[in-house]
Amino acid sequence: MIPFRVLRNRRQLPRMLYRLLLGAALLFILLSIRNLVQPAVTLASVDPGADRSMYHVKTAAQYDFHFGDDQPFLPSHASTDTGEFLDPESFPTAQYCSRCHQESHKEWRQSAHANSFRAPWYQRNVKLLMDSKGPEFARHCEGCHNPIALLSGSVTKGVSQRRSTDDDGITCTVCHSIKRVDQRGTGSYVMGQPAVLVDEAGKPIYGKVSDADILAHLDRHSKAVMQPFYRTSEFCTSCHKAELPQTLNGYKWQRAFFLADEWQLSSFAKQSPLPFYSKDSISTCQTCHMGRETLSSPDTGAKDEKLASHRWLGANTLLPTYYNYDEQLAKTTAFLKNKALNVDLFALETDRQTGLVAPLGSEPFSLQPGDAVTVSVVIQNKGIAHSLVPEQRDMYEAWVQFTVKDDGGKTLMISGFLKPDGALDERAHSFTNRLINKEGTLNDLHQVWNNRVVAYNNTIQSGRSQIVRYQFRIPPTMSTGSVTVTAQVNYRRFNQHFVDFGLDQHYVQPIVTMAERTRILHIGQNTPEPVHSADNQEWMRWNNYGIGLLDAQQYGDAAQAFEKVARLRPDYADAYINIALANFQWQKYGVSRDNLEKALKLSPENSRALYYMALVERNSGNLDAAIADLEKVTRKFPRSRDARRELGFSYYQQHQYEPARAQYEALQGIDPDDLAAHYNLSILYRRLGMKDKAAIEAAIFADQKDDPAANSYALEYLRQHGEIAAESVPWHIHSDFDEGGPTTAIKAHP
Repeated sequence: MIPFRVLRNRRQLPRMLYRLLLGAALLFILLSIRNLVQPAVTLASVDPGADRSMYHVKTAAQYDFHFGDDQPFLPSHASTDTGEFLDPESFPTAQYCSRCHQESHKEWRQSAHANSFRAPWYQRNVKLLMDSKGPEFARHCEGCHNPIALLSGSVTKGVSQRRSTDDDGITCTVCHSIKRVDQRGTGSYVMGQPAVLVDEAGKPIYGKVSDADILAHLDRHSKAVMQPFYRTSEFCTSCHKAELPQTLNGYKWQRAFFLADEWQLSSFAKQSPLPFYSKDSISTCQTCHMGRETLSSPDTGAKDEKLASHRWLGANTLLPTYYNYDEQLAKTTAFLKNKALNVDLFALETDRQTGLVAPLGSEPFSLQPGDAVTVSVVIQNKGIAHSLVPEQRDMYEAWVQFTVKDDGGKTLMISGFLKPDGALDERAHSFTNRLINKEGTLNDLHQVWNNRVVAYNNTIQSGRSQIVRYQFRIPPTMSTGSVTVTAQVNYRRFNQHFVDFGLDQHYVQPIVTMAERTRILHIGQNTPEPVHSADNQEWMRWNNYGIGLLDAQQYGDAAQAFEKVARLRPDYADAYINIALANFQWQKYGVSRDNLEKALKLSPENSRALYYMALVERNSGNLDAAIADLEKVTRKFPRSRDARRELGFSYYQQHQYEPARAQYEALQGIDPDDLAAHYNLSILYRRLGMKDKAAIEAAIFADQKDDPAANSYALEYLRQHGEIAAESVPWHIHSDFDEGGPTTAIKAHP
């Protein structure tokens, strides 16, 4: 094979010499093929090397190796098993696979995977990148959205960006030809040449094979297309985690999204002791997104008439709407509404009283005409193993709609309404972030290559809660009757601005109400009500409220909320751990220790309690006790990145450099981009005399650490946009007072 550097530097050679070199190489390959290739024999493996090398040489001759001769696929981490390009014709089509897998094909065709490239909004967005920087930068996207295009070498200047394989996106033989993955994301997989069968020796048979041969050797078919790691969440990590590297933005490394990390830290994975709630069993990505469904079409891959769903149900409501996939839309809608969230109208306060009425429904209270009423709504992310919303949260749209109506149905207040043009009320509480560029303006069309800073991030992590406060006034003339208060979380795939851009027309998307709660508040006396089926148990309502306060940095109030939980459930060890956590954040280490001791008395060797006890011990100067506790945690939770990180730092403080190094290296095995690991390993390697490794870690740390100067871009943006500035403040109120009508204004809490 001609070296990349020769092909890359061909313009530096006299044209005649270059042609002679290329011709000699092609002649050598053709002669090799004549000597090596034998007539095809059914079920006999064929060496694809010569054909593959010929395709590679031809493609490399016209390819722009923009990021280096040996890095043809950057900014994506995707690669092939030999480093050579793959002929797109070597990938059997989905239609070929459908002959035996009708059900899988039907489900796949309606999925986001099948439509990962052809969706017009995606193509329009990636064209922005190509027009702005060049086709080679789109490799960052295509490693996951169109792997065949990337690995075949077509994402380059002078080559058509319309290919015969585009409409299949992530087709069957993309996922089923991956040889290995790692945890970096952004397409961190290695693709082999597709094969649907292996021979008796286990060697792959390339090209199409007859149905009869496959059905006669199903065990060999399985060996060719299945790997044990396909059933793990780590397999999904290769694309459902992404970075914005310096090779893309010309600036520095930034994290884009990290669903895989969020799952790994959640209670669903059972790999960390720190979630507020625990699960009885492990749930992987496949558990939720590939649940087994009863067949409606024949499929040889089914077991007991059921098949692991190839719909990969998630939150994409636009694709099935746009392509008229009614079944996919119905199932996606049901998936979004299936206990993912809980909405709790938790507390009420008025300007006539002191303190909260909480939890609503269990305590008496009174309302009078003219009262200013503040309602605290608690949104719990209870059924999602990652954040709400995930991935491209700058253009996905989920928000709270809060309405107050009188007995006659007149709207007294509404927050989270849609304007006549379909745009969301700017002052709504939305679960989003704001991506700001170096001009201090919003990247409103997902121009992630121009990102400098995230102005704020209002997403809710798995198992956690968020408090949203709304304030309205009872009309002074309303002496009797009641008001009906409703809070609901609505979702649509994209904000109106982006979808109109993506489709080059105004487009109305479906809106799904994921969860909602309504309460009737009477003018005058309100008595306790029977427990509603939509509400959690009282102790859990207080617990979720405390979690929301904790995340809003209201540590004293959070501790008081968790103390309520402890009184309601004195046998619940986590109540005392949560009290300890709130006090630890408040730097009240003695109170924190007392409550952790109570928790450990109730639940000896509780890993969550031991983790926080170790932090208390270390802050008290007792490093030996801290290390002992953290070692217990890592034995029970070997993939706890938090425990590894803190144990490594504790060893480092004792100058135990080798044990510290081992912990940080283990941490990098869980998350290759852990910033603390890069920083501390740069020091540890240097102290251990490993200067080359120290330099590598120091360089990565310098690239991946936050740029403190970038905060000025966020501040400038928020200064110019007062209508959303308070969303960056953890504790604020959405109030209708300023504008005197059924609209929304936002006031930051003093």
